[in-house]
Amino acid sequence: MTSPARAVVDKMFEAFLAKDLETAQSTVTEDTLWVHNGSQKMPALRFVGKSGTEKFFSTAFNTIVFDYFRPLTFIEQGDTIAVLGEESFTPEGQPKVTNKWVQVYTIRDGLIAQMDEYATSASAEDYIVID
Repeated sequence: MTSPARAVVDKMFEAFLAKDLETAQSTVTEDTLWVHNGSQKMPALRFVGKSGTEKFFSTAFNTIVFDYFRPLTFIEQGDTIAVLGEESFTPEGQPKVTNKWVQVYTIRDGLIAQMDEYATSASAEDYIVID
């Protein structure tokens, strides 16, 4: 059985993949805070409140072409859901970005109050290998 916290994150992911702005926005609190901590190829960004997430979703829906967006593993503890995933996309007018990420969702009153994303866009050859 899916927990209420997991259900709201699943609903948001489904709306994101369907490019359904209204449903995506219905999953967040008025004072929600979304923090993308940046990666080697992406800037650090904060999206504050529903107006911030509306800009996030609208930008993603209208200016980014996804090859794939895959939430892979969900870890739940109470009202916190951590999701491990991967994505590959091309922002309008920019080179392709491929990320592995962890997104941590904090749920309050059945809605997403905060999302923190930690991502890496480093490729295998970017890593220093220590034997």
